Amino acid sequence: MMNYLTDNPNASLTDGMHLLVDALKVNGVEAIFGVVGIPVTDLARYAQKAGIRYIGFRHEQSAGHAAAISGYLTKKPGICLTVSAPGFLNGLTALAEATVNGFPMIQISGSSDRNIIDLQQGDYEGLDQMNIAKPFVKAAYRINRPQDIAVGVARAIRTALSGRPGGVYLDITTAMLSMTMDVEEAQASLFAPVDPAPIQIPCSTAVKRALKLLSNATKPLIIIGKGAAYAQAEGQLKEFIEKTGIPFLPMSMAKGVLPDDHPQCAAAARSLVLGQADVVMLVGARLNWLLNHGKGKKWNPNAKFIQLDVSAEEMDSNREIEAPVVGDIASSIDLMLCKMEPFNIKCGDAWMHSIQAVKQANAEKMKAKLETVTQPMNYFNSLKVVSDVLQDYKDIYLVNEGANALDNTRNVVNMYHPRLRLDTGTWGVMGVGMGYSIGAAVTGGKQVLAIEGDSAFGFSGMEIETICRYRLPVTVLILNNGGIYRGDEKGHGTNGDPAPTMLMPEARYDRMIEAFGGKAYNVNTTEELEAALTIALASKSPSLINCVIDPSVGVESGHIGNLNPHSTIKS
Repeated sequence: MMNYLTDNPNASLTDGMHLLVDALKVNGVEAIFGVVGIPVTDLARYAQKAGIRYIGFRHEQSAGHAAAISGYLTKKPGICLTVSAPGFLNGLTALAEATVNGFPMIQISGSSDRNIIDLQQGDYEGLDQMNIAKPFVKAAYRINRPQDIAVGVARAIRTALSGRPGGVYLDITTAMLSMTMDVEEAQASLFAPVDPAPIQIPCSTAVKRALKLLSNATKPLIIIGKGAAYAQAEGQLKEFIEKTGIPFLPMSMAKGVLPDDHPQCAAAARSLVLGQADVVMLVGARLNWLLNHGKGKKWNPNAKFIQLDVSAEEMDSNREIEAPVVGDIASSIDLMLCKMEPFNIKCGDAWMHSIQAVKQANAEKMKAKLETVTQPMNYFNSLKVVSDVLQDYKDIYLVNEGANALDNTRNVVNMYHPRLRLDTGTWGVMGVGMGYSIGAAVTGGKQVLAIEGDSAFGFSGMEIETICRYRLPVTVLILNNGGIYRGDEKGHGTNGDPAPTMLMPEARYDRMIEAFGGKAYNVNTTEELEAALTIALASKSPSLINCVIDPSVGVESGHIGNLNPHSTIKS
């Protein structure tokens, strides 16, 4: 290991900053996403010099989202680097979201002098960052001495990856970064943790209990969550589903674990299968708000549940789980395949026929929406163009956020391969779009199409400069209806201010990317959209399409308007 202080390989000292870079290298870190400043600017320089790719963002939250999605795609912790205090807080939103989503991520933030912080004497950007982070992450650690760097990094990696993956905060003090130690001692301290995410084989009894329950079902259903996508268990899951003939319902980010056009996919009959299924097998999916907590009028109240999850704490969170199977998804499905023969699990024809009938009827309704010609465009005929063009790009990443832009894209655009649909996830929040796009492009090395609502784009739109600076193959498509949800609400005051949901109806987002050298398109018709999207994707270069749609289309809060309370008193 070279002493970077003097670039003299025979020197006897190194420092905490260089040793941290060495520890990341030893652990196979290939990219860091972040925003530099005091006290971590040189850390990014040295990482780049050491062969770690550094991607510099305009805002820490987007850098954090890029790190989080990198972790999801690779099953290795994505690394986000921030400055202290405000920079740390900016990144914390993405770190908390990674934890909720189950994405492995480590946020490394520089922090100020501990002596001054602990006595609250007012240091530059002084903040007790580690304790602030604790409620939002799996664990938070602080490294005070260079001798502890290797252990600190190893603990952060193991925590981020083991069990249910999640976010870890790693606090690095300014003093530690400049401390020196013997170079040979430093080199000897470096290591990578052995088997940081060990497989968790479920109990054989639990698997048999689940198979017995499934064998007695007349209307079984398998729900696939993004935990199954993260587990990269699509091969085993496909075998199990096709052997049993059971219909499956993919959650949003699980679209593509099995192709959406698979004959057993019940996404187009969601209401029917949730309302009538008598045994439901959850595979890496949680009974949270996205599934109405397994309760209410959308669910068969007599349904029995099998749940495959890596975390025992997840069981019985909202409904009684009659057959919990605790283990990693791949091992659990493997064991179910091994032990399924005596149970003779076969889905009945009557159940599949009823699903197919509803799928066909709903497909006809959707076809009518997609083929309706309107001017201006609406969500459906514009997204039909996108769906048609993407038939030639089935293996690119599709990033998606917004309210109506999210819901309608999920319903219209099919996915055919796992881990290619990247969206707002468990919290359903906006702001992930550009970070996910950059993270996916850097990590996966493939093209990205980001379909954004105009409101959602505003959360991270400045990162188009980052996309252009690194010449990433990202195309951003903004479905622009001039507002949050829709753009036709009238103001309610007397001073002429726009309504709370209004944005600028004449906004030309395409001109933003022109300022940074990207390709810009402004489209008003389906023909213009098809031409622009075709050219943009073929170019494999930074591009943005401002797709003008009818300001009157869209519903408040998208498909989850029931969560948005309204005043009961009319003024």
